[in-house]
Amino acid sequence: MSQKTMALKDLSLNNTSAWPQQYKIAFCALIGLVIVGLAWYFFVSDQRNELAGLERQEADLRAEFENKQGRAANLEPLKLQLTQMEQQLQQMLRQLPSKTEMPDLIIDISQTALATGISNELFQPGPEAPKEFYAEKPISLRMVGTYHQFGAFVSGVASLPRVVIMTMHDISLTPRNPTPGSKIGPNSVLQLAGTVKTYRYLDEDETAANATTTPAAAPQGGK
Repeated sequence: MSQKTMALKDLSLNNTSAWPQQYKIAFCALIGLVIVGLAWYFFVSDQRNELAGLERQEADLRAEFENKQGRAANLEPLKLQLTQMEQQLQQMLRQLPSKTEMPDLIIDISQTALATGISNELFQPGPEAPKEFYAEKPISLRMVGTYHQFGAFVSGVASLPRVVIMTMHDISLTPRNPTPGSKIGPNSVLQLAGTVKTYRYLDEDETAANATTTPAAAPQGGK
């Protein structure tokens, strides 16, 4: 064992031809392992990382394809639903007053208030504001009446031959000439003041002229 150890110490890389045969074989095997290890580290490892990245990319693309395929399968039903909704919207808009009917409608609203006993201290239509599919007409008003009269007014407007949409803005309902300690009852005289807006549909020419305007939300509120 000691001679073998001394023989190992006596080995020199400058004279490998003089090495014993078993040392030459071991040294060559060691060099081969180093070469294989370096080749694995610099080439095979990079290829495996690239392959893993491609596999992840493939999985992402496959998921995206399946998602788009599912959306494409639902595209035709969605188009049909959209067409039906547009037709329903046009039918609803056509129930609103037309441009020629609007002046008479405003008169009908004012006359309905008078017919219920309400006093119109102010009933002033403002300039019309065209939107994408409809136009809104603001009316500044100040009315005096009782709860029952205001209820009859709303009912009367709802009974007009044409569909009337009225939305209220900055409306206040307060007692008229209140006295200290007085209570508001069904027959108390009230004052309603503020602005209401009513709406009409735009004809095809008006819609085309306003095609470049910013889309507006559909009017909210009731009759």
